[in-house]
Amino acid sequence: MIRTDQEFQVTLQRIMHFQNQVTQLRRQETNPANYRLSVSGYLSEIDRMNLEVREYLLLLPSELEKESAKVTA
Repeated sequence: MIRTDQEFQVTLQRIMHFQNQVTQLRRQETNPANYRLSVSGYLSEIDRMNLEVREYLLLLPSELEKESAKVTA
C-alpha cells in the first residue's frame, strides 16, 4: 500500500519504467507468442501498481494517516 507522496512518486516512476520496457519489447520482438510471454510479468506488475495508485488517490491524506495507524497498531 502506498502511504506517502514519496512512495506515490516512486510507484509512478516504476510504472513508467515498466511501460517503457514493454514498449521496447513491442518494437523488438517479432514472434507474438514470445512477446506475450516476455511482457506478461511486466503487465501484471503495472496492473498491480495501478491499483495501488488508485487506492492511494481515493483516500484523503487524513484517511491515509488513519490507515497507517491501523497497520502499525
